[in-house]
Formats: sequence, structure tokens, C-alpha cells
Amino acid sequence: MSGDNDGELPALLLEKEVSDHLKETWKGELEIEDEDDENGERFYKLLKQLGTPPTVTTLRVNTLNCDKHVIAKELKSELEKQYVERGSNPPPIVLHPALKDVLVIPSRGPNAKPAEVKKEVIVDLACGMAVLRGADVFVLGIMAAPAYLSTGDLVAVYADLDGQCRKGLKEEYKERKLYVGCGVMQLSRDQIFCSAQVKLRGVGVKMTHPLYEAPCIDDVLPDLVFAQNLPSIVCSLVLDPQPGETVIDMCSSPGGKTNHIATLMKDEGRVVALDKSAIKVEKVIKNLERWNISCVDTYAQDSTKCLDVNSEIKGPPPFPPGSFDRVLLDVPCSALGQRPSSRNRMTLKSLQSYPVYQRRFIETGVELLKNGGTLVYSTCTITMEENEKQVAWMLQKYPYLKLAEQTPHLGDVGRPCKGLTKSQCEMLQRFDPTSVTSKSKYFTDNDTIGFFIAKFIKVDDNT
Repeated sequence: MSGDNDGELPALLLEKEVSDHLKETWKGELEIEDEDDENGERFYKLLKQLGTPPTVTTLRVNTLNCDKHVIAKELKSELEKQYVERGSNPPPIVLHPALKDVLVIPSRGPNAKPAEVKKEVIVDLACGMAVLRGADVFVLGIMAAPAYLSTGDLVAVYADLDGQCRKGLKEEYKERKLYVGCGVMQLSRDQIFCSAQVKLRGVGVKMTHPLYEAPCIDDVLPDLVFAQNLPSIVCSLVLDPQPGETVIDMCSSPGGKTNHIATLMKDEGRVVALDKSAIKVEKVIKNLERWNISCVDTYAQDSTKCLDVNSEIKGPPPFPPGSFDRVLLDVPCSALGQRPSSRNRMTLKSLQSYPVYQRRFIETGVELLKNGGTLVYSTCTITMEENEKQVAWMLQKYPYLKLAEQTPHLGDVGRPCKGLTKSQCEMLQRFDPTSVTSKSKYFTDNDTIGFFIAKFIKVDDNT
């Protein structure tokens, strides 16, 4: 995983206890003797896929403002400018064949490291993973650089896999590192580490030869396009919010799904967006302002405490039971489906804490939902405890919740699970980057992050 491994990304590295636990649960719950080897191989393939970026970038377009064909034309012009700096032609922009508000841009790579590049810059792991998805290197992510490094120098960028690099290191970093591409320094070493005038959010390295070529969408047509993973886009479409309805997004940050829900509602009705972090709520607000959306009320509020059975108000939280036509529960999760991810230090105890925590959101969300209303539960993780097993628990605890068919259904079906019938598993939607049985035949949908979606209808609960 050092600099010698310049064209190949490692599989996601987990703590051993977590890896062993996931491998065991990944086998599924079918009594098949030869299942072990097959699922063992598939699990390793999954970890390998999670260590690499998806092969496409998906963009949701602002259908409130402009036609997607016009937006695609403007985007093409912007990308041509960007790729001139890289010395290559921009990738094509594809209209998604099934989703009316989605554009798809294929990625390219892995590309070889230019032989003439000798100087190295070390960045933190989060920065390195962002670079693999198309971002430039921001100053805040730079950990180490050679003593004599000037603006305009071409450098190789490596991610620190173990988080051991000391900030400001001048010598060569010899611990485990991962090559993510080459770029041009926008600042000197002294400006990065010794100047109080540097804006920590500014670009430190402009990536000109990334390992994987993906467009950098930061600040590109922000009022018209929103970079969002395909399963996240599908999630809001499955919720199917309608103009004039009252909808709650209980875990809304950073606001992509909130923005999408309001757009699908044509900015008519009321969307409530909650997050207990005021800083995260500010991000939601900024994403809404870019698209000039006005039907969303945002609150810095713990969603597990936003229900009050004695409340009669229709304004800020807490809300009375049965307040919402639709509830989106994109719950806090272990996020093991995110890509690329080369290293995760989560402990087994931490991993196993999520299902219990998620049930607090579920209990509140079910109470907030009107009879006849729709609840969508989703995660960006791969574990059965947070996905299929959580659905089985919900169906057992709430007999008045019924699974519903999902439209669109572009991913795989749910994995076999005790407490769920085959037909119920088929109504679930799991995006698995190793899947060969996805319901979609489009190349755009075959290589996504790991994601899970379940849709429920609340029938009369006699309350």
C-alpha cells in the first residue's frame, strides 16, 4: 500500500473483529452447505469494491429552474474548461435513461503516475478519498510536504492510511500511504505551514493527473446541479412526495435529500428538516438557498425528541402524532457502504451500537406518520443488522406497517433474513457494488455506493 502500488487501490481495511463479524453475517441465513466459500469470496470482493471509487459521477439537476438538456449543455461547457487544465478531453455527459432529473458522467482510470514527478505531498485519509472522487486537495488536508516546495511545482499526492503523519513533516513519509494522483502546487510550503494568511479552505494542490479521473463539481453550476450518489437520489424518488403534502426529513444533513424532496414537491407544501447539530443545519440551509427553495422549515433538533403526544401545534417541534404524510428516516449508520474507503477503525462495540440507536428514530418516525402515510427507511451501510434485520424488527413491532413496492427499483433485492419472506425481501432495495442481480440493466446503476432502502405504508393503527 505504499507508493509502489501506484495503480491499484487496496481493499477496505477493517478491524479484525469487525471484519470477522461482517463476514459471518454476510453469509446470509439460508441453510446451504456450500454457501460459505461463495459468500466468503463475495465478501472479499465487496471490501475490494469499497476501497475504490464508483465508476460514475451522478448529478441531480434543478428541474424547478431549467430543462435538463439545457443544464447538460451548460455543464459540458464548464467541464471543457476544467479539462483543458488537465490536458485531456472531458468525459461525456449521459442523460440517465430511467431517472428524469439525473445526469451521469463516467470516470476514467486508473491512470499511471508520471515518471518525472519526484516530490511528494501527504494528505489525510479523508482528503485522499475525496481526491479519488474528483476533488482537488484543500490546504486543510495537507499533512506533509518537502522542505523546498514552491508554487507551481508538480507533486505526487499520497494519502496517509494510518493517520500517523505529523503535521508539517519535511522528511519523506515512510509509513503506509496510498497514491491518489499528481497535481500542481497552488501555494508554497511556507505559505501552507507558516503563514497565518492562508485560507484553510482554499485549494492547496490542483489535481492535473488524478489516479481516477472524475470531474470536480465543487462550485460548478451550484444553482443547477447537485452532486449526489445514485442510491440517495433513488431514495427520495421512492418516498414519492407530492406537492402540497407535509413531509419530514428526520436526519437531513447535509441536505441533498431534503433539497430533492422539496424539488419533487415543486416547492409546494411543507418540508420539515431536522438535525441536532446547528452547524449541520446551516449546511442544509445553504443547499436550499442555492436552489431558491422556500417550502422547507429547518430546525436544530434531536429527531428522537421531536414528538409530544400532548402537542397541538403545527409549527416548530415537538410535533403531535400523525403530523406528516411522509417520513424519511435516513438514519445515522455505520456508513460502511461509502466509497472509496481504504481504512476504517470502527470497533465491533461501536458497530453494534447503531441498531439500538436507530430504533429510537424509528419509534418516533412511526408515531409522527399519519395513517395511510409513507415511511422510507434508509442507510448507507452494508450490515444486515442495520438493514434487513431492522425491517424484520419493524414489521414485528408494528403490525400496522406494511412493506410496499419501490419505484424506481434499480438496485438488488434484500438479502435472505429470518423474519422476512422471500416476497418481502424482493420489496427491499439493496445497492451492492458486487451485485450481479441488480434490477437495472443500465451501466449507470451497476457500480454505486452500498445503500439500503425499505418503504412502508402505515395502515389504520386504531389510534
